Amino acid sequence: MLKTYTFPQYEYRRSAEQREGVVKRHPLVIIGAGPVGLTAALDCARRGLPVVVLDDNNSVSMGSRAVCYAKRSLEILDRLGVGEALAGQGVRWQIGKVFHGEGLAYQFDLLPQSQHKMPAMINLQQYHLEERLVQACQREPLVDLRWKHKLVAIEPGADGVALQVETPDGVFALQADWLLACDGAGSDTRALLGLDFEGQVFQDRFLIADVVMQAEFPTERWFWFDPPFHRNQSVLLHKQCDKVWRIDFQLGRDADPVEEKRPERVIPRIQAMLGPDAQFELEWVSVYQFACRRMKNFRHGRVLFVGDAAHQVSPFGARGANSGMQDADNLGWKLQAVLQGRAPESLLDSYHAERAAAADDNILNSTRSTDFISPKSRASLRLRNAVLELARSEAFARPLVNSGRLSMPTPYRDSPLITPDEDDFEGGVAPGCPCVDAPLADGRWLLNALGQDFMLLSFGAEIADGPVPVLQVDGLAAERYGASPGTCYLIRPDQFVAARWRRFDAARVAAALARSLGGGPDAQA
Repeated sequence: MLKTYTFPQYEYRRSAEQREGVVKRHPLVIIGAGPVGLTAALDCARRGLPVVVLDDNNSVSMGSRAVCYAKRSLEILDRLGVGEALAGQGVRWQIGKVFHGEGLAYQFDLLPQSQHKMPAMINLQQYHLEERLVQACQREPLVDLRWKHKLVAIEPGADGVALQVETPDGVFALQADWLLACDGAGSDTRALLGLDFEGQVFQDRFLIADVVMQAEFPTERWFWFDPPFHRNQSVLLHKQCDKVWRIDFQLGRDADPVEEKRPERVIPRIQAMLGPDAQFELEWVSVYQFACRRMKNFRHGRVLFVGDAAHQVSPFGARGANSGMQDADNLGWKLQAVLQGRAPESLLDSYHAERAAAADDNILNSTRSTDFISPKSRASLRLRNAVLELARSEAFARPLVNSGRLSMPTPYRDSPLITPDEDDFEGGVAPGCPCVDAPLADGRWLLNALGQDFMLLSFGAEIADGPVPVLQVDGLAAERYGASPGTCYLIRPDQFVAARWRRFDAARVAAALARSLGGGPDAQA
């Protein structure tokens, strides 16, 4: 039990196939009702796809777990109808400060540009996020949430997947055209299929302490290297809602995880940081190790792995949950196109092509962060400390400081779905990159106006015969997109740029659209 939160208990219900004793086939089944599975379910339902979600628990995640949600994830959630509420509930921040010893090494601003709907980052305990997503799914008639349903057997086939599911009323069978494994790092789906990760497990241990307290710290991300209250190690501080603060203490490789979680070990560490007279209560404590690794392939026939079930990174940089929600965002529109007959099944191979590249980018950045935070040799330690000292006064050293490169969306520049520039562009939003938000003249935000299907952005020119709906924009959006009069952008359903041109050409737009849908002969908007 937590002091600031009461965990909901969701009701187990017998399904229709259990009551009737029949095996039913569903277009889409999702394993796991965490942030990634719920995001995927909500996205698919908003695209008209009925989805069954199975989870072996009947509540939200215990402990705050993931707490940092980046601008891109908030934009995805806003498209699904929950972004504004989450941004309002969470603690907004964009300034980070890095300390070395007793002094400030440097600070950064995640969103120096104004006029964006969503903030650079919010801090919000994972259980709050999950509860809001559950509520949104419960309001969605195309989402069938089934609690206390545990996957115990799986048999993939050429055109679907057969499942055995254990419930309080026994085991029953169901089938799926497509299965999304969103069941986390310890994925039952992955284990049942005999699949594994490739990559590296780190030996360093870290203590998470969620602390309830009144504090005067500003709403910023503070990271210390070798602070006086925790010598030769690092500490991270984040503010969450409900007067809860997240503190991460680096413990080293030899720390005993059972011993370090005891209050008599945790409380003195916090007192050393805050002062002996500080008033606080422990909310949640955990000790963790982490890994940087991924599956060789995210698609195995009709089974697709999403989020932590497909890849793992260290928590530094908030790349885990954010990357998982971006996986779901990438996959939903492709499933829609395939299931509705608008694209060939091979379009789903691009899910792996695009999101494995993103996973590799996250793993690279996460590994570099870990190496900087936990140097493995004396020479590496001396180099790191020199960088931190130089960063106080020398601008060139600041980009070398790495307390966790914070989550940013990975461009899909090498994707087979993206049409490279044929016209000359300087600046703007390149093909393969996510759209940038801007206010529109009619009071809407650009990302809200784009919706969730293919769209052609036209800057300063009327287009009457486009192969997809056209949105005419100007003003600040034209500046951010490097657009001169006549410029047009083809936007994908996940709000990534598929192609762009200096003038509209129906044939080139149609070719780029077909390429975005996998290039099949029946590809159409």
